[in-house]
Amino acid sequence: MADAREVMNIRQASQYLGVSPDTLYKYVNEQKIPAFKLGNRWRFKKSKLDQWMEEKSTEIKAGGKKKTKAAVAATSE
Repeated sequence: MADAREVMNIRQASQYLGVSPDTLYKYVNEQKIPAFKLGNRWRFKKSKLDQWMEEKSTEIKAGGKKKTKAAVAATSE
């Protein structure tokens, strides 16, 4: 993203994270991702998203609770 703003709207944040806007709305509604409302629009701070991604990647590296479908299938065979 060439124009990396500190505060992004849903479209910008979805592009930055590589997910669809619908997926991002789902994460916001489930309170899985840091966001705030400015008026009636969701906004995302780049620094908070970076911190969130770092925390999530650390959970996975540390053997977090979540397994991919492929990992689950491999362990059940």
